[in-house]
Amino acid sequence: MEITIIGGGLAGVEAAHQITRMGGRAVLYEMRPHVSTPAHQGDLLAELVCSNSLKSLDLQNAHGLLKEELRRLGSLIIGAADETAIPGGKALVVDRVRFAQRLTESIVSNPGIRLKREEVRRIPEGFVIVASGPLTSEHLAGKLTSLTGAENLSFFDAISPVVDAASIDYDKAFYASRYIKDGAGDYLNCPLTKEEYDRFHEALISAERVDLREFEKTSYFEGCLPVEVLAERGKKTLAFGPMKPVGLEDPRDGRRPYAVLQLRKENASGSMLNLVGFQTKMKYPEQERVFRMIPALKNAVFLRHGSIHRNTYINAPVCLTETLQLKTEPRVFFAGQITGVEGYVESTAMGLIAGISAFMAAAGTNFHPPGPSTCVGALVRYLTTENKNFQPMNINFGLIEGYSKKYKEAAVATALSEIENWKKEMLDSGKRDS
Repeated sequence: MEITIIGGGLAGVEAAHQITRMGGRAVLYEMRPHVSTPAHQGDLLAELVCSNSLKSLDLQNAHGLLKEELRRLGSLIIGAADETAIPGGKALVVDRVRFAQRLTESIVSNPGIRLKREEVRRIPEGFVIVASGPLTSEHLAGKLTSLTGAENLSFFDAISPVVDAASIDYDKAFYASRYIKDGAGDYLNCPLTKEEYDRFHEALISAERVDLREFEKTSYFEGCLPVEVLAERGKKTLAFGPMKPVGLEDPRDGRRPYAVLQLRKENASGSMLNLVGFQTKMKYPEQERVFRMIPALKNAVFLRHGSIHRNTYINAPVCLTETLQLKTEPRVFFAGQITGVEGYVESTAMGLIAGISAFMAAAGTNFHPPGPSTCVGALVRYLTTENKNFQPMNINFGLIEGYSKKYKEAAVATALSEIENWKKEMLDSGKRDS
């Protein structure tokens, strides 16, 4: 039996890969390039539209632990990220073009997957995984609203600008990674004095912004606030947030700056640099005017401006079972960001679970997700537990059952052990049964 997957993003690609690993077949629909979105640039599968960082590699960090769990489960996305990684300190940062190219080639060359470049406007017959993402087309969103029986929710996602590395004033910047003493560091730091920071802050909160359209009149996701919205919360909010100088020392004078903007490589060559944590909804001319007030960016050439777009997700606790099946239509599964997880790796995790779950449902085999003492299982539990104030969520240790800060190492060991046990029970038996 062939399982239909709607959406060629991280979750859809991961789901398709897992289905074929289990011995099944999949047809993967991607509407680009025939139908574009407000955020995508090209037609490659699994395109990263925001940051090119998949966050921490540290196993003592929930983001790092989640990646390791997926690595052990044979995630195609994490494998491609490891292969296309570029320097990023303690984070897994990728060359976004090479990353998407690698994944597109993997799907196209997989004999068990048919890739169809067309928009899906209704839910097809048979087993279906909806992985249409936060930029679900209006036609499909309307069908999903009727199908789920619950109103779709929306929030903003904001994209950081990218500048030409050759246009930076390196005499007013220095390389370093927070808390790492050895080596030059993977981030280019642009320091500001208190006076420079005060002027920048004032310009930021008074800058012109993109006018809101009706569909945009909704709340922001707390973990991805535009920099100007953060600035409005208080004069020092940025200095204690994305511009915090903690863990950094300017080698030119041996002092810690008052505030710092960090620039991170956008590609392997380092010719493009991303303004870390500077997602914005300012108008394009205003972005250039305000961000050039940072001394090192005085003559910066902007290769990509920041922007905003709508994110759509379902009310998962009302709609989904722990197998990521729709309660009212069990043949339909949901995966990725549309389920209400936030983040690249979290979306990948839900794609992996949905792919395996859908395959086993089609094969008539019982499925259950990993336990809540794992990162993957904790995310599934969050999505499917009653919550009157449901909001998109990144992975964090607070979601993991039995976690204690005092015994973090034990919690990490338990999570990895449970993932290995689940893999043997569910994946290996699933392959044998198929």
